[in-house]
Amino acid sequence: MNAIAIDDEPIALEVIKSHAAKVPFVELRATFTNAFDAIDFLQKNKIDLLFLDIKMPDISGIEFFRSLPNPPMVVFTTAYSEHAVEGFEVSAIDYLLKPFSLSRFLKACTKANELLALKSGAPKHADHIFLKDGYEQVKIMFEDILYIEASGNYLNIFLKDQQKIMTRSTINDLALQLPENDFIRVHRSYIVSNKQVEKFNKQAVFIGFTEIPIGNTYQFPVK
Repeated sequence: MNAIAIDDEPIALEVIKSHAAKVPFVELRATFTNAFDAIDFLQKNKIDLLFLDIKMPDISGIEFFRSLPNPPMVVFTTAYSEHAVEGFEVSAIDYLLKPFSLSRFLKACTKANELLALKSGAPKHADHIFLKDGYEQVKIMFEDILYIEASGNYLNIFLKDQQKIMTRSTINDLALQLPENDFIRVHRSYIVSNKQVEKFNKQAVFIGFTEIPIGNTYQFPVK
């Protein structure tokens, strides 16, 4: 995963260099203390991930990121926690509050690598997926999913222990990321986990006390 870092503080860039050198799937191609110096590099090179300081002279990291016509994934780095919400509003992968540890840096890189693999059509993970919930990317284990319900432009993912995640996506897009043998579409608005279905008939499947309708063009296969 090709990355660059932009921060007006050279010491902060040295920390990112040191951390990135220890992450095997990240190649830090270049660092910049001036955001405008990075524009030409971004135009000429394929960059997957941008580590970007928010509070910089002349232009903020968020303003700079919004100015890019084809922005890469971004992880914002800053010493000011009050900028977190604004950072996530531009779909940041993560937000690192300085000083951050190697383990916290690795977590952000892993999130980005997971999303890059999904976008590139790489093989699905055997046991989990990352989904955006509010301002965070949350790791969801497939075995914890009971069923998925479409609601307008959002999906509700119902999990074990009465947990629920809401994410902005279409049910068709999510279906492509789920293991085909473990999940089935039973309705235009519902996907269920085969393992969680306790009973079914021609009209519905039942997961616990929840009745989920079967659409006219769908059916639940007998296993």
